[in-house]
Amino acid sequence: MTTSIQLYLNMEIEQLERIAGLIGEPARIKILWALMDGKAHTATELSIVAEISPQSASMHLNKLTSADLLKVISQGRHRYYSIARDEVAYTMEAMANLIPAINIKTAQKITNDPFKYCRSCYDHVAGKAGVAITEKILKNGYLAEMDDSYQVTDEGRIFFKAFGIDTEVLSKHKRVVARPCLDWSERRLHLAGSLGAAMLNKMLTEHWIRRVQDSRTLVFTSIGKSSLYDRLGVEI
Repeated sequence: MTTSIQLYLNMEIEQLERIAGLIGEPARIKILWALMDGKAHTATELSIVAEISPQSASMHLNKLTSADLLKVISQGRHRYYSIARDEVAYTMEAMANLIPAINIKTAQKITNDPFKYCRSCYDHVAGKAGVAITEKILKNGYLAEMDDSYQVTDEGRIFFKAFGIDTEVLSKHKRVVARPCLDWSERRLHLAGSLGAAMLNKMLTEHWIRRVQDSRTLVFTSIGKSSLYDRLGVEI
């Protein structure tokens, strides 16, 4: 029995070593971090981010795609790469949480950093604003903490329905509806899952927030600030 367990553990370790090696390579970690904006990018665009040649980027992208970390869609002459599944994005965000806490002086300098205040984490809202929204949703009883996920309450179904999001429809999909995601800059939880994605999409559609070009930074509009306060009591 001991031998069987050891063989199984060795197999797991080998797989972990392979994945860690794929993710940990400097150019590939830059590519994966860039794709945390939730968009699809070409090899040329990603080569600029990774500071390597397009040919080298294609080699790295092929490795990441073969490992099911990225997916690729062909459109005409172009091939667009994006994160293959939620777990990849959650892993990247979790890795960022391993970065040592910064000292107080440095923290004071970046307190007003727009990226750390509000940004997209793959396909949901993160940063100080994302954490504030999530905490208010929990405080209002629209979500309940259940082990490693959030459960939409009866009050929550009504609230999100009024917001234009049908949580019943979301629950029929394979993806987890609502789950906590540890925010690397705030070291607190923000909302992820299909509900988090639906909220970000809705806020973009309603022009509550807008994206900053070539960045994951999100900026709330005046309409978004007043609407968020009216619906949740969150001041942005």
